[in-house]
Amino acid sequence: MTTVIEFVEGYYEVEHTSYGHAYIWRPEHVVVECDCGERVALTASETVCSCGVDHVALVREELVSWKISDEATHPWEAEYQEWRRKNEYLFSEETYQLELNDDDVAER
Repeated sequence: MTTVIEFVEGYYEVEHTSYGHAYIWRPEHVVVECDCGERVALTASETVCSCGVDHVALVREELVSWKISDEATHPWEAEYQEWRRKNEYLFSEETYQLELNDDDVAER
């Protein structure tokens, strides 16, 4: 009989690199012990054990019952908001193009 061992909610893993940080999404998954004796982490898109048994029904049931929220916190959000506060004068490229077009029309 297949046994559910653990549920792990999706999260961002931060990898520090020489040029900054890389944020890698690790999806929610269920750790199960298959009838073959192997412990395997299964996600919504990976439901088959190495022995070939498909645990799709079990994985879906567990992911739905443990679902906590649809939104994971982004680890860069606080840093981004601080940057936006310091750089309020920056425009998006679209806004810049609109201003250029308005200036062109005004000159004619």
